[in-house]
Amino acid sequence: MIELTADNAADYMRKRGWIDEGPTRIETMSGGVSNIVLRVEIPDRLFVLKQSRPQLRTRDVWFSDLERVYREQEVMQMLAPLLPNHVVPEVFFVDRANFVFAMAHAPREAKVWKRQLLDGEIDGAIGERVGRILGCIHETTARCPHLVEPFADRNVFVQLRVDPFYRRIQERIPEVADVIEPLVERMMTAREALCHGDYSPKNILTHEHGFTLVDYETAHWGDPTMDIGFFLSHLLLKALKRSYDRQRLLELTHRFWRGYRAETTFLTAMECERRGIEHCGVCLLARIDGTSPVDYLPEEEKRQATRRTGRRILLERPRTWDEVLGMLREEFGEPGASAC
Repeated sequence: MIELTADNAADYMRKRGWIDEGPTRIETMSGGVSNIVLRVEIPDRLFVLKQSRPQLRTRDVWFSDLERVYREQEVMQMLAPLLPNHVVPEVFFVDRANFVFAMAHAPREAKVWKRQLLDGEIDGAIGERVGRILGCIHETTARCPHLVEPFADRNVFVQLRVDPFYRRIQERIPEVADVIEPLVERMMTAREALCHGDYSPKNILTHEHGFTLVDYETAHWGDPTMDIGFFLSHLLLKALKRSYDRQRLLELTHRFWRGYRAETTFLTAMECERRGIEHCGVCLLARIDGTSPVDYLPEEEKRQATRRTGRRILLERPRTWDEVLGMLREEFGEPGASAC
C-alpha cells in the first residue's frame, strides 16, 4: 500500500491518469482521526483524495480495517441519486488496491457546521434541513431494503462505534452497563434502514445550496435510531459548552426533530424518540469517557454535568426530548421551557 501525503499524491495521481502534468496544488485537510484527506486543486477541478489508515489518531490506541473506505465509496454512490444535489459528493476515481478514492469537493465557501455552532452561528433552518435529510435517508432505505442489503456487514461500525463508544462506557461506568447491553444487542441485530453511524455537525459542510454530508465509512444496514441519538448528543454537548447560546441550541434540537419526523413513518414517533434518547445518553458519556472524547469541553465542571446528564438519561429513561432538555436545564438551574 502506498501511503499518500501532500508531497507524493500528485505523482501518484499522474501515474494513474487521474490528472495531467499541469499545475497542481495539494494540501492536507484537518478534521477526523481515521484517514488522510487531501484537497487537490488543478486548473479545471477541485476535489478531495481520501485514504484510510489502520491506526486512528486518538489518545487511546484504536485500530480499524482499511477496507472501510470501500464501504464509504459504495454508500455514497448508492445515496447520491436519492438525495438533493450537493448533499452527497460525487465519486470520481477509485483505487481499491491502495484504499483510496477521489470525490467532489464541497463548494469553496462551505463551512464546517460544528465550527459555526461553537462560534454561535446557529440557524434553525439548517437544523431542520439536517433532520429532513437524515429522515429521508432512513425512510427511503427502510422502504427499499434491497438498497442496503449489500451493507449488512457491521465490522467497521463495531470497531469505530460499538467498541469505542458503547462497550468502553460499559467498562468505565459499570452502573449503566446493563442498560446499555440491550442497545448493543439491537445495533448488532437490527435490519431496519441505513444507519450512517457518524451523522454529526463535523461532517456537515454548510453552503448556499444547503449542506454537503461527508464520512460514510461506518454506514451499514442496521438500527437507524442510533443516528438520532448520536446527532442530538452533539447538539446537547454544544449547549453544555455555550451558556450564552444554550437556549438557541436547545431550540435547534426541536427544529432537527421536527424536520426528521416530517420525513419518516417507518417507525412510530414514540419508538423513534424513545430509542434515540437511549442512544443519546450513551453518546453523551462516550464523548467524555470513551475512546474519542470531544475536544471542546476541557472544563471539569461541564464534563461532570455531561456525565450526570448521560447517566440520568440511561437510568431514569425519559420518553421525550422535552424531558431530556429539562434534565439539562436542571444542571444549570435554568427555567424549563417546552422545546420538542
